[in-house]
Amino acid sequence: MKLTAASSKSGWRALPRNIWAVSLTSFFMDVSSEMVLNVLPLFLTSVLGVRTGVIGLIEGIAEATASLLKLFSGWLSDRLRARKWLAVGGYALSALSRPLFYIANSWSVVAGARWADRVGKGVRTAPRDALVADSVGEHQRGLAFGFHRAADTGGAVVGLVVALGVVWLAQQNAVDLNRTTFQILVLISIVPALLAVLSLAIGAQDVSVTRAQERPRIAFRGLGRRFALFMLIVGIFDLGNSSDAFLVLRARERGLSVVGVLGMLTTFNLVYTLVSTPAGSLSDRIGRRRVIIGGWLVYALIYLGFALAKAGWHIWALYTVYGIYYGLAYGTTRAMVADIVPEALRGTAYGTYNAVLGILDFPASLVAGILWQGIGPWAGFGPSAPFLFGGVMALMAAILMLTVLKTDSRAAGA
Repeated sequence: MKLTAASSKSGWRALPRNIWAVSLTSFFMDVSSEMVLNVLPLFLTSVLGVRTGVIGLIEGIAEATASLLKLFSGWLSDRLRARKWLAVGGYALSALSRPLFYIANSWSVVAGARWADRVGKGVRTAPRDALVADSVGEHQRGLAFGFHRAADTGGAVVGLVVALGVVWLAQQNAVDLNRTTFQILVLISIVPALLAVLSLAIGAQDVSVTRAQERPRIAFRGLGRRFALFMLIVGIFDLGNSSDAFLVLRARERGLSVVGVLGMLTTFNLVYTLVSTPAGSLSDRIGRRRVIIGGWLVYALIYLGFALAKAGWHIWALYTVYGIYYGLAYGTTRAMVADIVPEALRGTAYGTYNAVLGILDFPASLVAGILWQGIGPWAGFGPSAPFLFGGVMALMAAILMLTVLKTDSRAAGA
């Protein structure tokens, strides 16, 4: 029987148990991840002496490594008509990768740990998103995804506050991160990572899915022309959406200390948390497309600001507003996937969505690193270049969403 929010409660209080379980899992995993991954670029540059081109390579391959697994795990969840245990396995693998960061003494070990973490994400993401979509009705889908993103980002706020406290006590206003501080953060991060796995394993249950007329295939066929157009437009946006590691490096390049960077990330995630749920609910009322376009326009303006910023506090202020983009667009695009594909192929659709974007993350991050600092014999164009490129790509994607994908399909406001 399909789980729905059929109660006298309204809004997020009416969301079913699965949404709460998945959201709690994402909360704990983000507590763990944000403590480590946001300072990882500082560890790579300050302690290991890695160049930005190599960081772009690590980040790009990490996401690309997960991409095929996202596609396969989504297809497999449709084939098995079961989402939960694939997601649990993915979260478990990410949790097991944490100790590798502790022993890292070269960029290759960091890369291995980062790739193991992303493989876990590749296994869990599509089944988890499909489980969220399966667990609510169409007109509550934006709210469910928005609430999930809010919980996820709330975990980021907690993780960053913990990281901020550790860094403050260990080295206060130091510009560079030292190895001991990084290792302390890694050790603490293991606890919430394990809690994330337990929350999903104990709290969630699979939802029966309509049997497909044929076995799901890993292909666009069956997902429809509208989904293909949607993926083309989102892909254009993602080519300019390099890893946020470059924003952290931009903040440090403009003079922010490690404590300042963590404070900046905390305020960003707080805004993201506050915006996500109402933005998701808004997309249920006025349609996903309008909310996504609004988010992408905010992104374009913010990235222009990152390119022109002259001081560390400029980056902090811009990064705080950057949370509005995430709140508007990140969960809403995932809700829109479920709107435009058949129910029995949602796992395959989410796998395809995440796989395509994951593959594009490699050239996006690599190009950003090359534009900034160059690679090999090629010189870069400076710190502003990747942000100007990202802003232009976001503007192009917003125009295409407005002119090519002219209406929402089954979302409200069509």
